Amino acid sequence: MCFFPTPFSPFSLVIISSNLFSSAIVALENHAYCSDLLTIPLRIVTSLLSAWILTLFVKDKRVKLQIWDTAGQERFRTITSTYYRGADGIIMVYDITDKSSFEHINDWLSEVNKYSSEDTCKLLLGNKCDMEDNRDVSLTDVQRLSEVIEVPAMDVSAKTGHNIDKAFYSITEKLVSLKMESDHDVVDLRTISLQNTYNGIFYFNLLL
Repeated sequence: MCFFPTPFSPFSLVIISSNLFSSAIVALENHAYCSDLLTIPLRIVTSLLSAWILTLFVKDKRVKLQIWDTAGQERFRTITSTYYRGADGIIMVYDITDKSSFEHINDWLSEVNKYSSEDTCKLLLGNKCDMEDNRDVSLTDVQRLSEVIEVPAMDVSAKTGHNIDKAFYSITEKLVSLKMESDHDVVDLRTISLQNTYNGIFYFNLLL
């Protein structure tokens, strides 16, 4: 039984990476490092992209995520604009052992900003933090870029699962908060003010 209102679910997330990052989600399928926040994802195979349905518990609510992974393949560039437009969140993944992948971020962000809405949530992940000795992207550079593009960043490991659940939880929590704020604004707009020019001005606040 779903305890979360239908309009909140599912949220659509798109993962952008210069190599295959979906192993982070695939690993969840065997419950290797699932926390209490996550359930085992259901994999969907399409002719174009890999997708998963993942359920998280945020703010005591059950939230479904539909996750699309471009897997870093060049052929997906022709269709990514469609997925960006429909995305509630974008996760950009670079390899901390490969500086060239980090240098792709501005290009990715340019495409994302071109096609997605202004309120699309974004998250920057540095994969392979289990290979810290081979780090080629300094934490200083990551912090500087994060501040410039105003996108939160964290290191993760698709191999060990470090911070994977935290990453999905953090962006989902932001999505839920924005949705709740949006719904609250809609309610505010339904507050009606009426004027009676004969007897003066009266305000009737009607919560519809």
